[in-house]
Amino acid sequence: MAEAEEGVVIVGAGIAGLATAAALTRMGVRGVIVLEKSHELHTTGAVISIFPNGWRALRALGVAHKLANNYPSYKMSRVMNLETGETREINLTGTMDRVGIGVRTIHRKVLLSALAEELPPDTIRFSSKLVSVRSADPEDSTSHFISLHLDNGSIIKTKVLIGCDGVHSVVAQWLGLSAPIDSDRSAVRGLAEFSERHGFQHQLHQYISHDKMAGFVPVNDREVYWFISHDTSHRDREMTRHPKLIIRQVTRRLARGFPDEFLDVVRNTDPSTLTWTQIHDRAPWALLLGPWAHMGRATVLGDALHPTTVAPDLPLGGCAALELEDAVVLARHVGPALTCAEVGAEEALAAYVSERRWRVVGLAAGAYVARWAQRGAGRARYSFRRRLVEWVLRRFVGPRMIEAVNYDCGDLDEMD
Repeated sequence: MAEAEEGVVIVGAGIAGLATAAALTRMGVRGVIVLEKSHELHTTGAVISIFPNGWRALRALGVAHKLANNYPSYKMSRVMNLETGETREINLTGTMDRVGIGVRTIHRKVLLSALAEELPPDTIRFSSKLVSVRSADPEDSTSHFISLHLDNGSIIKTKVLIGCDGVHSVVAQWLGLSAPIDSDRSAVRGLAEFSERHGFQHQLHQYISHDKMAGFVPVNDREVYWFISHDTSHRDREMTRHPKLIIRQVTRRLARGFPDEFLDVVRNTDPSTLTWTQIHDRAPWALLLGPWAHMGRATVLGDALHPTTVAPDLPLGGCAALELEDAVVLARHVGPALTCAEVGAEEALAAYVSERRWRVVGLAAGAYVARWAQRGAGRARYSFRRRLVEWVLRRFVGPRMIEAVNYDCGDLDEMD
């Protein structure tokens, strides 16, 4: 059985994992490795939207300049209530407060490649699936290593473990975090490709009803990203995920009665970009009151910590920006501990957790309220609940979400 010792191991080569590796590398940390179960960078989900908080994190990581000029920002969201026919516009210029920062929808694979380019060769180890984690040898009081057992039988011992392994995180389970729960909501996402210019205004087009939220936004002149979230039925759970059947289900059932422009976007979808996923929550009170993301020299970030923000039910952005923030904050605390020994790694991870706790809990609460407004409501019940929730969102949640997407996680101090 092969064994190896490493200084820092990151599990998962998604946005969170690569951003964390890039941030630590930028802080001068050497010997960082990233374990990825796939044989290549996985690009599930063709595109993502990133708000100013995400761009500030990308700037701290030194990759914003690679992306910003290729993806135009949008300044307006047009929201149509399918129950009443009312349309309103939301000005997003409040999120355009600095040159080069705005709301942009970018290709996930481009972002992953930009982050991977910041890493030393051979940092990412593909086809390396983590199956279990074990604490340091209890018979050796001087050992600070954590043992990682891979599916090929090999064992890696690491001084610092960072789990970026998604919603069903092996590391989060080992840390004792509560398992994410099924929200009874699903989301379909896709990328439409037009042979000619599509002609849509470069803004976020949204549609809401008593049980659905949908929308689309142009990526460029010929590509349009779209999504629809909905209550999950038994039929949805049993249905095949064949791309043609997904498009048929969306156009004939889920988006029945939607404007033709939305249906036209769906019909032009590249089948390889389609995803139909069940949305999972980690309730805000579980994040606030339960075990939280840190034990000794191990922690988690990204979807492994806060899966509740991955759904499109929260209109002001997804989880990618929060993952980028996590990476910057963690590296700012952990970097000095691993390069200068100013503080211990355990204390540094505890400081990271302390700084991130309330921000993550606050955003999780906002997403939870937005999803509750959409979940399982009949039309009559929906009318009352929607009015109540809209008041809460407008009075309390909305202003805080605007503040949230303008959040600045700070910079990194590069080290040689």
